[in-house]
Amino acid sequence: MTLHPPAMRNRIAAQLVIEHLLSRQTAVPPRTPVARLFGKSPLCPESVSWYLGAQGEITVGKVLATLPPDWTAFHAVPIGKNDTDIDHILVGPGGIFTINTKHHCGKHIWVGARTVMVSGHKKAYLPAAEHEAERVTTVLRERMPLLAPVQPVIALVDPKQITFRDKPVQVKVLDARVLRRWLLKLQPVLSDDEIAEAVVILDSPATWRQHPSPAPADVMARFAALDGQVRRARIRRVGWSVVASLSLCGGAVTAALLIEQAMLGG
Repeated sequence: MTLHPPAMRNRIAAQLVIEHLLSRQTAVPPRTPVARLFGKSPLCPESVSWYLGAQGEITVGKVLATLPPDWTAFHAVPIGKNDTDIDHILVGPGGIFTINTKHHCGKHIWVGARTVMVSGHKKAYLPAAEHEAERVTTVLRERMPLLAPVQPVIALVDPKQITFRDKPVQVKVLDARVLRRWLLKLQPVLSDDEIAEAVVILDSPATWRQHPSPAPADVMARFAALDGQVRRARIRRVGWSVVASLSLCGGAVTAALLIEQAMLGG
């Protein structure tokens, strides 16, 4: 019997990022009961960026899942020789898009014609997004030579503010919260037949670099367990912080009362 690899649409949002995260976490020793009690995070320092990246991609994946059925999303698409992927590829009436997710919770984002800055630090997001779109365009044009170029998109998750000095010519940069609305406002540029053909090409594992992976359900279950530990640890840290603040306030009030009594007594 010949075993065929699963279709690409079966991959979950952030699958490759989660695989990297879980791999790093295997070397992290279990927390002691005391560490758990005081809310020590189960994540090692090297895992934090992977964890946040996974959260961002999952958030955008949920947004894409709310689109009408004539849109098809692919997640964590492995491409190239290195262990890299494209966060999301989206096909629908409005066109074909590569979506690069960036999770910058509470950060100030500045966007220029050729530059993106996060809290004052330059990021090479625009050329990277353009390169991803060009690669997918090349893949699709092998079978659909007249296809319009794939459009690169950068979806920013939970930024505090986005300031546009100039809008990039090729890359659409937007807050992930308005991604769905923007997509649905686009004028149709693909016919039903073109959409179907592109989906077949993108859905085939033979189109992409083969990447042996555990079952998506197993990956998501393990991430959900780790995510639950991280959230519970955060709640415990907040709880202890509140207790400490109340203790300090209580101590301050007690001291003030003693001083007042001493002054009255004097």
